[in-house]
Amino acid sequence: MKEEFSIEVKDVRKKFKIYYDKGNSLKEKTLFRKRNKYEDHWVLKGIDISIKKGEAVGLIGRNGCGKSTTLKLINRIMYPTSGTIAVHGRVSSLIELGAGFHQDMSGRENIYTNAAIFGMTKDEIDEKIEEIIQFSELGEHIDNPVRTYSSGMYMRLGFSVAINVKADILLIDEILAVGDVSFQKKCFEKLQEIKSNGVTIVLVSHSMGQIEAICDRAIWLEEGEIKEEGKPSIVGTHYNSSMEAERLGKEEKREQKVLEGGFADKSSRIGNGKAIYTKIRLGDETGKGMKTLQMYDKFELYLEYEMLEQVREAVDFRICIIRNDGTQCYGSSTMGEKQERYLGKQGKISFVIDRLDLLPGRYRLDISMKLRDGTILDYIYFAQEFYVKEKKECIGEFGIFSMPHQWE
Repeated sequence: MKEEFSIEVKDVRKKFKIYYDKGNSLKEKTLFRKRNKYEDHWVLKGIDISIKKGEAVGLIGRNGCGKSTTLKLINRIMYPTSGTIAVHGRVSSLIELGAGFHQDMSGRENIYTNAAIFGMTKDEIDEKIEEIIQFSELGEHIDNPVRTYSSGMYMRLGFSVAINVKADILLIDEILAVGDVSFQKKCFEKLQEIKSNGVTIVLVSHSMGQIEAICDRAIWLEEGEIKEEGKPSIVGTHYNSSMEAERLGKEEKREQKVLEGGFADKSSRIGNGKAIYTKIRLGDETGKGMKTLQMYDKFELYLEYEMLEQVREAVDFRICIIRNDGTQCYGSSTMGEKQERYLGKQGKISFVIDRLDLLPGRYRLDISMKLRDGTILDYIYFAQEFYVKEKKECIGEFGIFSMPHQWE
C-alpha cells in the first residue's frame, strides 16, 4: 500500500537570472548596456524529496545551496523552472521575519490579517487570539503598531501566529535563531507538541542542535543537489566534517599561495577568502627583482589574484605604503575610478608611480581587495618590504617626501 505524503518534490529545477550590475533607470539601461548582461544561475538542479505526513525534516547546507529556495517553492511563494511539487494539506509558514505584517497596524490587527492569509476564518481566529497573544509574551505591546517592535518581538508574533494556525504542514526558515534562550526553549517544546499531533514540519537551519532536537530526517543540499539524507546525527556529522575539511583546505591553499607568491615572510592576511592575491612583484616587466629602490626612480608594483568563489560585485583594489616606524606615507585605491572593476577567475593588476619621491628608509606594502560595501576579500599586511636608497641631492632633507625647493 502506497504511503501518504504531505510533500512530494519531483525532479525540481530552479533558475535565476543573475545580473552583473543591472541599471535601474532608463538612462542607465541605455548608456550602460553592458550592465544588463546576466548569466543563468541554477539554484536547484533536479531534486527529489518525499516527506511523510507527520514527519519532521531538516534542510542543511551552506548559504546559497538552495535550502530557502526549496522552502519557498513548497510554499508557492515562487514556482519551479521545471519539475513538480505536490503539497497535501493546509500550509503555515515562517519563512521571512515579519513578512505580511503591516507596519502601521497593531500586533492584534496583524494577527487577524496573517491568520486570515493562512486560511483561518474570523471565528477560528477569535477562538485562538488569546492563546496567540499569551504565547508571544507581548503583553501590553500587542496593541502598539508593529513598526515599534524589535526584531525579537517581530519573531515572537510571527512564530506565535504560524504555530497556532490549524495547519497540516509547518515550514520554518532560520527563525529560531532569533530571540532569548527561554523563548527558544518554549518554541522547541511547542514544535515537539505540534509534531506529536501529526503536523509535518520542514525546518531550515544552520544549527545541527536544532535539527537533531526536532527532526526525524536531515537532507544535506550541496550546490543545488541532494548530497546526503538520513538520520540527523549521522548526516550532521558528515556535513560538519566536510565544512571543517574545506575550511582547513582553504587556509592551507591560501598559505601556500603566500609562500609561492613572493610575499614577505612577515606577511599575514585576513578576509573571507573568496578572492586572494597569489603573487606580488616589485620590479620592471622583465621580472627583475627591485626590493632596493633608488630615489626618483620609477616604482612598479605587479599583483596577481585568483577568485576561489564567485564574486559578482564590483571590487576595489588598494595599496598602502608604510614606513618602518608605522607612519602611513601614501595610499591609493581604485574606488575613485569611473569604470568599475569586476574579477575574472584569474587576473593581474599593475600600479606604477613614475617618480618615487620617498625619502631614504625602510618601507612596507599593505595590499587589499574589498567590495564597495566594505567586505574584505583579501587584506595582506606586510605583503612586501623594500628600501629606498639615498641620493646626494636629498642630503639634509627629513620627513617623508622629497620636495623640489630652493634656498636663497
